[in-house]
Amino acid sequence: MGAFDGEYGATSDNACGTLELSVSLYDALIVISFGGPEKHEDVIPFLENVLRGRNVPRERMLEVAEHYYHFDGRSPINDQNRELIAKLREAVDVPVYWGNRNWHPLLADTLRQMRSDGVRHALAFATSAFGSYSGCRQYLEDIALARAAVEGAPAIDKIPPFPDHPGFVEAMIDRVGAAFRELPGARLVFTAHSVPETMAQSSPYVRQLETACAAVAAGVGRREWKLVYQSRSGPPGQPWLEPDVCDYLREIRSDVVIAPIGFLSDHMEVLYDLDTEARAVCEELGVRMARAGTVGTHPAIIRMIAQFCERLPTVCAVECCPAPRRKP
Repeated sequence: MGAFDGEYGATSDNACGTLELSVSLYDALIVISFGGPEKHEDVIPFLENVLRGRNVPRERMLEVAEHYYHFDGRSPINDQNRELIAKLREAVDVPVYWGNRNWHPLLADTLRQMRSDGVRHALAFATSAFGSYSGCRQYLEDIALARAAVEGAPAIDKIPPFPDHPGFVEAMIDRVGAAFRELPGARLVFTAHSVPETMAQSSPYVRQLETACAAVAAGVGRREWKLVYQSRSGPPGQPWLEPDVCDYLREIRSDVVIAPIGFLSDHMEVLYDLDTEARAVCEELGVRMARAGTVGTHPAIIRMIAQFCERLPTVCAVECCPAPRRKP
């Protein structure tokens, strides 16, 4: 089950909504991410932030908390973002900031610092590659709320989802190719965060995932592949995208390379849901599993973001990836 640590999933196609931008240069770059706890006592406050306004039973929250306690209460996502930011500071000519949706450094606090530093117009890189409400549109809402809370906050343009960008595809091909060197004869299984079907229907999420998977599979010379989902966190009666990765592993009962294409870093949902739960299923079945790395700080990703800083032809439009409609 999901650890509420990553993204539901973010390209520059019109289905996600883009807007032509005439400004070519920015005076800062801000990395905006989900956030995660740093120690045991952070876990419950962090999860309460994540679940604020959502109808999730406290028992479920405590169940997810155990995933974090399995790693001493420290999510790897913050350290991975620090590594990303360090690489970006070597690659771009503008200051690089960092603000989170659910944990420190919180986005509004970062905007206050940017205002104090004299930043007027920043480019935002959200740590989500595929277009969905929570992976794209919700970041626009986060930016708007944070700017409303900070008088004189800088203008911020968000980089649109980018699953078809050559840099992202190149990085994933390298990661998957390395995994196949461990298990050359394995089947290729891609994973992404499951989302409610209503969210999938209001966004290009599934189509973008399928397109990216096909490009990466072709890049490693694999004609057959399967896209499955992980980290479901909704109520049992609500339809979410399937099949679940563990269910699929039990169905095929064969050696697998699992490529978490829907995630940009090896955060909690990758480490727990794949490296712990999915690997346990493979051991139970007596089959081998190699898990491909996420793109992380691959040089192609750093180059991609640096190129966006130099000139971004499009940014997310306000109507992109709308929230799913609830049934009456």
